[in-house]
Formats: sequence, C-alpha cells, structure tokens
Amino acid sequence: MKLTKKDIHVAPSILAGDFAHIADELKRLEDAGADRVHIDVMDGHFVPNLTVGPQMVAAINRSTNLFLDVHLMMYNPYDYIERFVEAGADQLTFHFEATEDVSDTLSYIHRCNVKAGLAFCPETSKTMITKYLDKIDNLLLMTVHPGFGGQEFMPEVLEKISFAREVCDQLLIRSGGKVAETKEAAKSLPPLDIQVDGGINEETAKLCVAVGANVFVAGTYIFGAKNRKTAIESLKNVLT
Repeated sequence: MKLTKKDIHVAPSILAGDFAHIADELKRLEDAGADRVHIDVMDGHFVPNLTVGPQMVAAINRSTNLFLDVHLMMYNPYDYIERFVEAGADQLTFHFEATEDVSDTLSYIHRCNVKAGLAFCPETSKTMITKYLDKIDNLLLMTVHPGFGGQEFMPEVLEKISFAREVCDQLLIRSGGKVAETKEAAKSLPPLDIQVDGGINEETAKLCVAVGANVFVAGTYIFGAKNRKTAIESLKNVLT
C-alpha cells in the first residue's frame, strides 16, 4: 500500500533527554508535536547498557499524556509485562531474540489490554518476521545494534523493511495485525506500523519511508536539535 502523511508517526526516544528535568522534557516534546514517547528499557544482559525500570515509566506516565511506547531490550520479557502495564505502558515491544516464548508473550501483552510489538536486531533473518505479522501492532526493525544511542544508520536493514511491507501487502495485513477480507477492504484500513530505530534523521527517514516504514524513533536527532519542533516536522514531512 502507498503510505500517506497521516500514516507517519514520530516517537522521540526519551533516553536522549535530560532525566533531571524529565517532566519539562516531556512537555517540550508535546509542544513540538511528538506523537509518542519511546522508552528504552535495557537490562544490562540482553544489551550491555542499563537504563530504566517500571518506576521511571510510571513517573513518565504521570508527566505526560503522550502514548508510551516501551521498548524492552531485556531477556525474559514475559516476566515483566504486568509491571510495565501497571506503570502505564500503552505499547510493549520486546525482542524476538530475547525469548523462546514469542507467541505466548504477544498473547499475554494483548490480554493486558495494551498494544504488542516485536523487535528484530539487524542480523536476524527477515524470514523470521513473516509468521508474526498478523499477531502484532508494531514491527520494530532496529537500524543499529541495540543498546546505545548515537550509532550510524545501517542501510542493509532497508531490504528487511521492504520485505516486511511487501508481505503485509500480499497478505492484506493492516493495523493491529488485522487481515482484510479483500483487497478493496484493505484499501480503507491503516497500515501495520513498521517502526525503525537507530540513526534516524531526515535523510535516513526518507530512505526508510520509501521502502515502507511509517514510525520513526529518533533520539539524538531530536534532542540535539536547536529547534525540536522543526526536527519532528522534518520527519513527519518525509513524504512531501
């Protein structure tokens, strides 16, 4: 399907913000036009870095009305779902590589009445993606190795993005993993969210949207900008 401007969403990565003034940072993101706030949870094992837990997610939730897009870079994500849901997560995305219970974890997240996403590291084969597309709300394709911000975009992931969108189009998979009954019905449904995270700026976002990505996670590009509103708008306008 052909993406339109209304399909594009920007999720600034709060990890790049100033945690000493988190409420102020979130207010600035709201004012700048962010659609969501992306929260990276790292356990120090699945990735070498260690970041925030449910208490910080709860503090963020108290400080903003933005959609909380929580990215679990941790082993055994199933064991922590309830804690992050209680903290206020609107969407929980975990890594395919971090658990042997992918389907059970997706089902449990949905039973908790929040959206479920599945993330894939750059080196994971694109063939692993297909079986889960009708079971997820968000497909996150990492465009850097997970764990640290400020890395350079990996263009080899573009082929994986294209593959995922093509499969969605062939199987009529749309937003929330819904499978349309006919091609005509599919035209009226929004796309499945294909999210990219890592090295995202205006230039790399244009490369990603051209092959089917529609949700952009950006940290350094937004928080390091002189004008965050301009930076966010540049990502929202990549189709124009």
